[in-house]
Amino acid sequence: MMLQAQLHCLCLFTLYLTTGYGQEGKFSGPLKPMTFSIFEGQGPSQIIFQFKASPLAVTFKLTGETDDIFQIQPDGLLYHNKALDRETRAVHKLQVSALDADGNTVEGPVPITIEVKDINDNRPVFLQPKYEGSVRQNSRPGKPFMYVNATDLDDPATPNGQLIYQIIMQLPKVNNVMYFQINNKTGAISLTREGSQELDPLKNPSYKLVVSVEDMGGQNDHSFSDSTSVDIMVKENIWKAPEPVEIEENSTNPYPIKITQVQWNDPGALYSLVDKEKPSKFPFSINQEGVIYVTQPLDREEKDAYVFYAVAKDEHGKPLAFPLQIQVKVKDINDNPPTCPSAVTVLEVQENEQIGSSIGTLIAHDMDEENTINSVLGYRIVDQTPKVPRDGLFLVQSYSGTFQLAVQSLRKRDTPQYNLTVEVSDKDFKTLCFVQINIIDINDQIPIFEKPDYGNLTLPEDTAIGTVILTIQATDADEPHTGSSKILYRITQGDSEGRLEIETDPETNTGYVKVKKPLDFEAVAIHNIVFQAENPEPLVLGVQYNASSSATFRLIVTDVNEAPQFSQQVYQGKVSEDVAKGTKVGNVTAKDPEGLDISYSLRGDKRGWLKIDPVTGEIFSVAPLDREAESLYRVQVVATEVGTHASLSTKHTGFEERVYHIPVRINDGGRPPLEGTVSLPVTFCKCVEDRCFQPAGHMPGIPTVGVTVGVLLTTFLVIGIILAVVFFQIKKNKGQHNVESAQASEVKPLRN
Repeated sequence: MMLQAQLHCLCLFTLYLTTGYGQEGKFSGPLKPMTFSIFEGQGPSQIIFQFKASPLAVTFKLTGETDDIFQIQPDGLLYHNKALDRETRAVHKLQVSALDADGNTVEGPVPITIEVKDINDNRPVFLQPKYEGSVRQNSRPGKPFMYVNATDLDDPATPNGQLIYQIIMQLPKVNNVMYFQINNKTGAISLTREGSQELDPLKNPSYKLVVSVEDMGGQNDHSFSDSTSVDIMVKENIWKAPEPVEIEENSTNPYPIKITQVQWNDPGALYSLVDKEKPSKFPFSINQEGVIYVTQPLDREEKDAYVFYAVAKDEHGKPLAFPLQIQVKVKDINDNPPTCPSAVTVLEVQENEQIGSSIGTLIAHDMDEENTINSVLGYRIVDQTPKVPRDGLFLVQSYSGTFQLAVQSLRKRDTPQYNLTVEVSDKDFKTLCFVQINIIDINDQIPIFEKPDYGNLTLPEDTAIGTVILTIQATDADEPHTGSSKILYRITQGDSEGRLEIETDPETNTGYVKVKKPLDFEAVAIHNIVFQAENPEPLVLGVQYNASSSATFRLIVTDVNEAPQFSQQVYQGKVSEDVAKGTKVGNVTAKDPEGLDISYSLRGDKRGWLKIDPVTGEIFSVAPLDREAESLYRVQVVATEVGTHASLSTKHTGFEERVYHIPVRINDGGRPPLEGTVSLPVTFCKCVEDRCFQPAGHMPGIPTVGVTVGVLLTTFLVIGIILAVVFFQIKKNKGQHNVESAQASEVKPLRN
């Protein structure tokens, strides 16, 4: 018997190490309150704990929710003899007492708690083998319209009882697109975005889904699963925008007035109206049945249409679907009379116009809706003043408002002006408008210049823009202050570049010729201008402009010696202070508008550090540079036109009457310069009536008077040629042919 007990203890000891444990992690100990956790489903005869009591105790007693599963041996060994089932009882409340030999309680009873730990021994099961539901087309994606539910007897606080739902099949599946989705934790089924947009009961009125559920979160190969079928009917969406509404303006019916209604697919929706324009007053409202009202009279002339939106939200304030557009058109009533375009409409007609000719149009306005009977206007002449030479001279088209000559042409000498009263009416209102018709003279006279030639005028090329250089005048015998007598001047020849312009005085028809663009001697030295005078009103048939409407004018432009111009105002150069003498430190460039050569020089070189090439503009160092003395050294460069002529003058008057030969040296600006010497003969003699006279003596060998005169003439000719060559230089290739025709040069011999 002892041997069997030992063998039994050894066997229990091994099992105890693998399955039984207490709250302190020990397998034996004193009798005290304890809690034990034991996995369900384990085999029988599993040791839980061995209690040790005081020496007076000889046995132990177990009471409470034993369910014939838990037992204790006399030596205090607590064990269970059957497999535990958490789903039957998850917690067992036991009591253990220590007894002496007489059965008296020595210790206890002590509470012992047995917690049955769950194992995944139950599969999830759907509550229904088949589910049925319905959904409206265009329902909001993600909003559940039905649920599927499954249960699992395992502990929901453990992975064993954590269930995951998924849709494993959709029939039909159009273009491989899923129209339905399921919340994997709650089993809520809703539409995908594609389903919200594409579900149509006319195409597919129903769908079948196969939904599965899996425990252990679907993350274990040993998890259990179940499946069910879901039949879904697609219903037509009743959340639709209503047809556009027409509301008659200024209605006298009592407000508010029902105009339309919207309705969400399910009851309980909260409705509101939204206007993106956010007007100061919004004359519409909606109740919680979706009925939309207009709350006050509307005025089409103030606003002829309204566009706003109806919104449906759930109890949490979230939109149930997309807003619906509500369109309201304000229907017109004839509540506006015709209005005249102005106090008096002025029209003109020439005195030679034929019967039936159009004179002009009276355009009245009506603020009622266009292209309706309320805005159709009729015209009728009700009075003509004066009635000479007769009444009914004019006719107005009934619906266009266009006036015509009715019976005869008009003459200004009979009456220069007629006043008409015109009745303008719509179907309910009438308005009187006033029309003034002026009889104007025909344009049968051409403008005539007061003189055909305005002579010559010499101006320097730098004459300021806007300067009035000439006043011209033409007259016209037509009626004053009309298009027939108004004169417009234009230049038809001699100003192809538009350097001149002509402004006309509207009262006097005087033309003022002004400089519009800068004159340019180098471009054009002489302008031969032709003016043309014309009327803005066309001439009558058979009358044409002729030479009397034209005039000429000659503008001579003189040259102005313009200063050279640098390509930029500031030149900068950077150089190290230790550069060698003669190093190039910069370069400047200037041009002369007349094309003359330019000479460069420096100004303000106070330290004498620099020099400039007078021809090329290159700047060089000529002395050591010192940054500590001048870190920023500024000098000025002067560009000067080179000297191309010279003048000769006398210093006193005490000259002897004879010929003086004066040597003149001429050099250029080259490197090195080239030079030459010219001997200039100058004759001094007495002057008599602007002529030089030198009396001839009677000495032998003196030439005769004729010979003397010939010698003098020859001498004057030579002097003139030399002076012209040496002292006067005409600018090369710049308006030479114009200058020769406009100016004459005269050279006279020097005299005292």
